[in-house]
Amino acid sequence: MQESSAADTVLLTRRELASWRGFLRVHAALERELDAELIAAHGLPLSSYEVLLTVADAPAVRMRMSEIADSVLLSRSGVTRLVDRLERDGLVERVPCEDDARGQYAVLTPRGRAAFDAARATHLAGVRRRFLERFDADELRDLASYWERLVPGATS
Repeated sequence: MQESSAADTVLLTRRELASWRGFLRVHAALERELDAELIAAHGLPLSSYEVLLTVADAPAVRMRMSEIADSVLLSRSGVTRLVDRLERDGLVERVPCEDDARGQYAVLTPRGRAAFDAARATHLAGVRRRFLERFDADELRDLASYWERLVPGATS
């Protein structure tokens, strides 16, 4: 493998750099704000909310740990620790897989469903206020097409 030298490096234009940095900064800022809002209103961090959302929206309202990890973009060990915490808080329970003795499903408890339902209203209002309302319908369509161009299936 050939290493590139500083002379071979093509710097980003101002517009390219602004686009890239803007994307990173906006994502980080929105995530921080949405996380803080969920914690303040429900004592539930955004990462926990996303696991509850993933399980609540699953076809059988249960998901294997590996599927959760793939869906919420966390490592398997990160998901395990997060589900451990949600289980300690009484929001999910682990149920053995019928077809795989080593596998487990995460399932929402009634308390987890209630916490998720309350947090969902707060989260969706925050997403609308901080992001969706800033764009018209055509711009939202364009944004979705850009995300698909970068990562096919990202908007599914």
